[in-house]
Amino acid sequence: MEKNQIIPDFKVVIIGGSAGSLNVLMQILPQLSPIKSFAIVIVVHRKSTDEQTFEELIEIKSAVKVKQVEDKVPFLPGFIYIAPSNYHLLFEKNNTLSLDISEKVNYSRPSIDVSFESAAEVYKDKLVGILLSGSNADGTEGLKAIQKEGGTVIIQNPESAEMSFMPNHAIQNTRPDYVLNIKEILQYILLMDN
Repeated sequence: MEKNQIIPDFKVVIIGGSAGSLNVLMQILPQLSPIKSFAIVIVVHRKSTDEQTFEELIEIKSAVKVKQVEDKVPFLPGFIYIAPSNYHLLFEKNNTLSLDISEKVNYSRPSIDVSFESAAEVYKDKLVGILLSGSNADGTEGLKAIQKEGGTVIIQNPESAEMSFMPNHAIQNTRPDYVLNIKEILQYILLMDN
């Protein structure tokens, strides 16, 4: 993948996933150096009992600092933000994040669609949306919103996914810019900050 294929002024990489996505994240996040020019947001389906365990695991394994998400927290480059369980994660135009407890979407809260759509509305062509392994259709509508606003859509190659339903569904219903395996997703993110 060539550097000139990547828009140099991205603000946000938002990654969504469900079953099987933690394994992918554990292959990507520990390989990242501290980032300067953009933020990474992770929206995964998980049980409320995993509340702190997931954040702690990412924090231990990653050189990129993890910032706890609370309602109206400032949204800054250089950090990983992880959507807390039982809340939808929303993006505000004043560079803050907000939390919402409205009904579940695709049986999920946080919903990948909700966060992807919210990020697309605010960050438009400065947004990269990445959809990973999972076993339901969450994320497809969000990727459509990202694409409609000029952002970049990346879907994990279903052949490299532990649960291929989510990426397969997205590929069949969107026009992804890239379908990448795990190593290629890592390379793409690494190129963004160079």
